[in-house]
Amino acid sequence: MFRFALTRIGMALPTLLIVAVSVFVLIRLIPGDPAQLMLGDLATPASLADLRARLGLDQSLPVQFGIWIGNVLTGDFGQSISSQQAVLPLILQRFWISAQIVLVAVLLASCVAVPAGVIAAWKQDSAVDLGLVATATLLLSIPTFWLGLLLLLFFGLKLEWLPVVGYVSIAENPWAGILYLVMPIMTLFLHEIGVILRMARASTLEVLRLDYITHARAKGLSERAVLWRHAFKNAFGPTWTLIGLVLGNLLGGIAVVETVFTIPGLGRLLVDAIFARDYPVIQGCMLFVAFTYVLVNLVIDLCYPVFDPRVTAQ
Repeated sequence: MFRFALTRIGMALPTLLIVAVSVFVLIRLIPGDPAQLMLGDLATPASLADLRARLGLDQSLPVQFGIWIGNVLTGDFGQSISSQQAVLPLILQRFWISAQIVLVAVLLASCVAVPAGVIAAWKQDSAVDLGLVATATLLLSIPTFWLGLLLLLFFGLKLEWLPVVGYVSIAENPWAGILYLVMPIMTLFLHEIGVILRMARASTLEVLRLDYITHARAKGLSERAVLWRHAFKNAFGPTWTLIGLVLGNLLGGIAVVETVFTIPGLGRLLVDAIFARDYPVIQGCMLFVAFTYVLVNLVIDLCYPVFDPRVTAQ
């Protein structure tokens, strides 16, 4: 297990380095002078030169990358051009909002979709299976922004059960904060049910065709015992991997949902920074999202031997 963990961590480090280089290069390819943007059109050549020297923009690209990655390793992501705030605390504040939505949505979707997928595989080609697969396909085919708008129109405007748009911190007002998060969570929950259910069904069907399942049935075990005691554990591994991918993707791609419901999360921060050409925030958000994605999948990989003990032998 320890060797397996070291191998996975060793594979993650080069990935993070490649991501850091890619983010640095992409930001440098954006047209415009960051110093000019920070100081405005009325800045003098002397003040521009002084700011470029302080930011290291007058150095070669390798030197700039070395300065930047050194600052990142010490937790200094720079300062926002538009708000004049430190970038890392700003990202962490917004990330917590996004994480609340994503974690709850993925947890609820997993709790519903995994058992449903297993049951669909158990009842293959029955009315239950066809109904679950059809529902999953329908939910998967609806774009998240459209699904969010439908929920907003029905529960927010027509029934008036939930607030339409906005955000209230749970720390300030727990009940109001929960109400504001219900529809964003439901949007992601409904969409991800389709993804996870289909994977759970496919992996369970594959396991149910194996010889040891036939042997377990031949010993006289009940179908429920065969399904949950023997098939489920081996079938859950691929689904667990997919859950990790879904979680990482949502943490980095929640901007659409946050824009629909005007939630001030990490995705909304990145979108606003792009429109404002706030390079330090864009750079920091991209690096933080990539780091989070790699970290989530590293944790998923480290948990994989729990579902398949053979992995530790690799």
